[in-house]
Amino acid sequence: MIMKTSILKYTIALAGMLTVTSCAESFLDQKNSYQLSQDNFFTSDEAVSQAVTPLYNYVWYMFNDKSYYGMGDGRANNITAQYSDYIYPYTNFTESGASNGLNDAWSSFYAVISQANNTINNVSNYSTSGVSETAKQQGIAEARFMRGLAYWYLGSLWGCAVIYDNTQNLVNNYVVPAANRTDVFEFAIRDMEYAAVYLPANSPAAGRVNKYAAYAMLSRFYLSMAGVVSGSDRYNGSNIQTQFNSKTRNTYYLNAAKKAAAKVIEEGPYELAGTYAELFAASTFNNNSESIFQLQWQAGAAAGLAQSMTRFLAWSTQVNQGNSWGGSTYCSYDLWEEFKEYEDPTLGVTVDDAIRRHNCVASYGESYPELSTDPTKPYVYGETESASSQGANVKKYVVGTNAVNGFSVNNNSGVNTYMMRLAEVYLNYAEATLGNDATTTDATALGYFNELRTRAGVPTKSKIGYEDIRHEFRVELAFEGLYWYFLVRRGYYEQQEVVNYVNNQHRNASYYESSTHTYKLSDSYAAPGPSVSVATAKNLVLSIPETDSTKNPQLKSDSENNVATVAYVFGDREVSDAELF
Repeated sequence: MIMKTSILKYTIALAGMLTVTSCAESFLDQKNSYQLSQDNFFTSDEAVSQAVTPLYNYVWYMFNDKSYYGMGDGRANNITAQYSDYIYPYTNFTESGASNGLNDAWSSFYAVISQANNTINNVSNYSTSGVSETAKQQGIAEARFMRGLAYWYLGSLWGCAVIYDNTQNLVNNYVVPAANRTDVFEFAIRDMEYAAVYLPANSPAAGRVNKYAAYAMLSRFYLSMAGVVSGSDRYNGSNIQTQFNSKTRNTYYLNAAKKAAAKVIEEGPYELAGTYAELFAASTFNNNSESIFQLQWQAGAAAGLAQSMTRFLAWSTQVNQGNSWGGSTYCSYDLWEEFKEYEDPTLGVTVDDAIRRHNCVASYGESYPELSTDPTKPYVYGETESASSQGANVKKYVVGTNAVNGFSVNNNSGVNTYMMRLAEVYLNYAEATLGNDATTTDATALGYFNELRTRAGVPTKSKIGYEDIRHEFRVELAFEGLYWYFLVRRGYYEQQEVVNYVNNQHRNASYYESSTHTYKLSDSYAAPGPSVSVATAKNLVLSIPETDSTKNPQLKSDSENNVATVAYVFGDREVSDAELF
């Protein structure tokens, strides 16, 4: 799996991150001490709590830096960046095992897994009598939440992963085969089900996950699993879906996804933010009422604990503190059209999604007072300074300079990263309710679906189908690193439809006409754009990074991106359906 030097690098670096002490109210306000060891560290409930801290930021850093949006939005054609080699290979379906960003994401997920394993095993083996059983159980559950999420990403992006629960064993022998995608998802689900049962109902500190965060993730995981398991029973090792155009999903997992989403919505502590804008405003961004799980970056911190992503999205130093390299990173033409002039097939009208568009995309003439230091003179995109020459820039995650918000520093905007918010759970509920039907008029599903549209100021609906949910997912969660995974899970049972969809997008297209300040394609333009390869089914998974496939020949893929996999041997389930629901 991960090459030996990579594992050692992360394990050694994160061993120090484990040894933290704190007497502050927030688990993020910490003091590092590298003199402590695992033998004498786990002496209190607080020590166990602090041991989990790196799993909220440090280990996710390289994924967050570029791959969060490069793969989640670039691959899905929400973003176009013709000069950024960590985005355009994924947009253009031209990436290889050596592409920039590929190993960053892969290694980051395994860093999460390795650190989660260390935490689980250290808490289990080194906790003294000063640690309560409840604290041990909750600490392990928190680590399993993170490990399960990392495995879900690996299964979704690469269709396979090496499953291990002891990091040292893998250091000693890293030439091992990968497990198949269904087993990777099953492992992720079992981790998250454990977290759902054993995490507390209330977060112990701001930003910390609770049981409802685990149920929220389960609503996502179950929807993925529904497409890779056939029939109507829970996965038993033999009912793996082999018909990728079957047009049906496993009903056990559809029902489970609906029940998990309902738990979050009906029992959890979350509520939709009153306005879409406040979700992304500097003052209300972090750990707001709608946030279920965010990566917890530290304002003012250096690399490793910093929100570095914003520097790759922000288009100038007038809207971001210091390095700002996003001038040629912009909303794709197709996403722009879905915001600006979406022809809604259900309503039979063209909809301008102005509220979400304004907060997601900076386009000519849009006014942003929150980006200006002068209260009498707001920042106006394209007028305060020149607009991008190719398209409309990404506004989401761009929160202004230090002079405006008081906390951004160079290479660290100081805001967290959304990994799950309540809006997605609403849409997961609607998708699970739709199930294998063409449309649904279920009142509860429509209610959740329409709450999002009402907040966005667009017309509500009396009936929804897949296309309605797809569109809503795309515009509501744009640039939050999720749209590719939505398409991929559709591809498990509607593979050709998804391949056709991505081949009929205006990928890699410029669309700004500077003389008229309008956003449109030239009359001669046709999809796909320049340098875009024709996608096939193999492009629904990524290549294994060469750094690891070279060290571990069992990860070599064939011309169709298939890796020879083995079945993972599971023990008995630790959590029953009765305990979950």
